Amino acid sequence: MTLLRINAGLTGLADMPDLDALAAGDGPVVILTHGYKFQPGHPVHCPHSHILSLDDAPCPKAVSWPRALGVGQGAGQNDVAAVAFGWPARGTIWAAWQRAEMAGAQLAQVITAIRAAAPHRPVHALAHSLGARVVLSALHHLAPGALGRIILLAGAEYAGNAAAALDTPAGRRAEVINITSRENDLFDFLLERLVAPPVRGDWTIGQRMDIRANVLSLQLDAPRTLSALAMRGFAIAPPAARICHWSVYRRAGVFELYRALLLRPETLPLAHLRAALPEAPAPRWSRLLTPPRVALPVPFARNASG
Repeated sequence: MTLLRINAGLTGLADMPDLDALAAGDGPVVILTHGYKFQPGHPVHCPHSHILSLDDAPCPKAVSWPRALGVGQGAGQNDVAAVAFGWPARGTIWAAWQRAEMAGAQLAQVITAIRAAAPHRPVHALAHSLGARVVLSALHHLAPGALGRIILLAGAEYAGNAAAALDTPAGRRAEVINITSRENDLFDFLLERLVAPPVRGDWTIGQRMDIRANVLSLQLDAPRTLSALAMRGFAIAPPAARICHWSVYRRAGVFELYRALLLRPETLPLAHLRAALPEAPAPRWSRLLTPPRVALPVPFARNASG
């Protein structure tokens, strides 16, 4: 079994499948979790029929994460298993914000059970938006080394909360790749206006995250970032929109990078990537405020220059 579905409930785990099958494989186990507005079992917004499904859903925002990661397509060390972790993320943003922290505690139970069933398999995580809060919250309840690499896609969490999670024994042993984009600035801004930060004046991790040896922030819409990744064999399409919350997993080529980061971490050490990437992110709103490029017709351009 290469794709397991596990859901968090309002009071505890709603289900826990038999994890003994994971003992047979050698590859990593990747936790996949979604963000706001999903609800397991919902007729329209169930994550297991959307981004956490093995098949693409009939929705322009849907991309099958398990299939893009190669779930079920390898054997031995290439046999990646995935756990699609669903949690109740509908309702108001304030209710979902609180439930994300509670879901993190339940996710920690799942990760602990996976480590007990398959102690030889590394466990990583890939999370989008408010799912980043779920995974970071889980670190408070885990043993050191329980989670390996964590990729946060346009994470909806405050830098102060993220720092507290990384200061835990499990957080100090994990590696975090914080995927950001100025396309997400509007969503970060709205979260900061709606949800009170742990410390007045704090920013979301899309704007800043603590500089640590085990943390790498990667701005996926920066031309220098895309150029550096292309030189390492990862041809990622440039962003097509000024505002987009889903570009970090929908753009062509991004999952080739995520596969390598999660399945072959030894080939992409964080220190080597950090040395090749821009030292600081572009300022907030820089993408939104950049004047559009206008391609002039050739005859007009010729007359203007003459």
